[in-house]
Amino acid sequence: MEEYHRHCEEVGFNADEAHNIVKECVDGVLGGEDYNQNNINQWTASIVEQSLTHLVKLGKAYKYIVTCAVVQKSAYGFHTASSCFWDTTSDGTCTVRWENRTMNCIVNVFAIAIVL
Repeated sequence: MEEYHRHCEEVGFNADEAHNIVKECVDGVLGGEDYNQNNINQWTASIVEQSLTHLVKLGKAYKYIVTCAVVQKSAYGFHTASSCFWDTTSDGTCTVRWENRTMNCIVNVFAIAIVL
């Protein structure tokens, strides 16, 4: 059973749209897979590259930063944090948490408005 947890800050960019894009990318790469250390580099690279490609295709005036971490499930849990110093009226972030029975994945999208 796969679960999704969403935390998106609704600001100048469409956080829901970003969330849906990332969720589809994670599903496409990790869906049906079990944790395998040998595949982690390929999986994380695919998730960030596909997410970035789809975000850029939206044609919005943003620079994007996408990070991804995949870890094997354990009794110790998995915790991350981030902090940004930016214009909250135009810039934004979206975090997608994904898990199945063998692994956890967290993808962060940071969108920085390009001022023309």
